[in-house]
Amino acid sequence: MGGSNLAIAITIIAFITFSYYPIPCSSSPSSSIYEVLGSHGLPTGLLPKGITNFTIDPSTGHFEVRLPEACNAKYETDFHYDFNVSGTLRYGEIGQLSGVSAQDLFLWFPVKGVRVDVPSSGLIYFDVGVLRKQFSLSFFETPRDCTPGHPVSSVDLDLVFFADDARNRIVQNQPDNELGQESVSRAVSESGTVKAER
Repeated sequence: MGGSNLAIAITIIAFITFSYYPIPCSSSPSSSIYEVLGSHGLPTGLLPKGITNFTIDPSTGHFEVRLPEACNAKYETDFHYDFNVSGTLRYGEIGQLSGVSAQDLFLWFPVKGVRVDVPSSGLIYFDVGVLRKQFSLSFFETPRDCTPGHPVSSVDLDLVFFADDARNRIVQNQPDNELGQESVSRAVSESGTVKAER
């Protein structure tokens, strides 16, 4: 009798443990993150090529993808993927997305969500906070190559501070500039004008 109680207790503990923790999935012939995206009505190219390490909780749709390194992929615009990308999958959309940024006019904006129309209009929408960007769904049909990088590495701005005093000083923030942070701060506080140039 004691042996059967032990077996029941082990079964209950195993059930609770596996129900509570998400099931880790990895790339295999039967399951990949790209197949999961497709089964949720989303294009497989939303994530870059080569992802083999991911987890998903089927009961909530919460997923996490781990890339070998942060990288950038080129679509109609540039996208940056952090080491970890996570969100919540629902049919035709990803909510609470983190770890993805999109570039627009030399600035990077975090992508908060992705949605496709059901039935499909051929468009995909990216929620980047105060903006909604729309692209052709065809841009995201296949996963893209992702090159290692950080989102600001592709933007090479030199800051130039202009002072409106009688001396018309210009202080440039460049790697070979020998002026210290104190000089730059003083020039800005004296002028009250800051201008960024490429």
